[in-house]
Amino acid sequence: MRVDVHTHFYPGGYIDAVRAYPGLEIVPDPATGLEMIRKDGARVVTLTPAMRELETRLADMDRCGIDVAVLSLSIPNVYFASGQAAVDLCRAANEGLLALRRERPDRLRALASVPLQDPDAAVDELERTLAAGMDGVILGTHINGRFLSDPAFARFWEACDRRAAVVFLHPMEPLAVGFMREYALGPLVGFVADTTLIVASMLFSGFPERYPRVRLILPHLGGTLPYLAGRLDIGYRAYPECRSNLPQPPSAYLSRFYYDTVTFHVPSLECAIATAGADRLVLGTDYPHVIGDMEKAVASIEALTLGEAEKAAILGGTAAGLFGL
Repeated sequence: MRVDVHTHFYPGGYIDAVRAYPGLEIVPDPATGLEMIRKDGARVVTLTPAMRELETRLADMDRCGIDVAVLSLSIPNVYFASGQAAVDLCRAANEGLLALRRERPDRLRALASVPLQDPDAAVDELERTLAAGMDGVILGTHINGRFLSDPAFARFWEACDRRAAVVFLHPMEPLAVGFMREYALGPLVGFVADTTLIVASMLFSGFPERYPRVRLILPHLGGTLPYLAGRLDIGYRAYPECRSNLPQPPSAYLSRFYYDTVTFHVPSLECAIATAGADRLVLGTDYPHVIGDMEKAVASIEALTLGEAEKAAILGGTAAGLFGL
């Protein structure tokens, strides 16, 4: 079984909500001819057909041998809204994904979005959607600039820990996006930089000690965390504040997380395996973004110098265990 844990879909009505929201617009992308969501004149995401067309997705999954896709919203998720509007948008998007899951339970699973800008409402939506059949939750790596280690989110994390929830992180608009307007540096560099920054903050804040039952999947191979593991440990030894919440160095906790394989670069995958273990990697394609690729995602895993059982676990076995397939 091959299970894609990092793949996106916009259910009916979501794009209309984005289109109607002040500050966001949907316009043609001159580079591709497709529509794109734009904020303050800058591209947020290009809208490919398979983001809204189930049959196109299923045909591509068949072509590439992907058995199950774990659907989630991509950026801008629901954090651009506020108050009841954010709650309503979450519910509508989650019900849309649940409907797809029920339509094709043999091929689809789904992750809920929650309005974490209102932590109490986020807890309510987490409980509601897990009870309704959702398979976990997707969170932005930051919530309108607030790190996930912010104490304001503690009640939400406590709820996730009680449920041993699968929580998939996904980058949002990079915090330093003003420096990344050229050359698509936001998705190419900013996404992985923000993942690294936010998860490092979570580590040093003591997240793995406080919430040991949360099953956290990090996007894009954990940003640069596998590569920087030794440097984080240097900080642990050098700076007292880096030791205040952790009884062990940060590298000791990296094998508690899961890492999707959205890099398609064999040496990067090998670094993550050496750091966290092959049993912590799960297939991700970033499909159907313009920078996603089902074929390369599978081929990069098959090119690893691992045993067939280990490759099969990365391609689907580990994710099957996470999602109860």
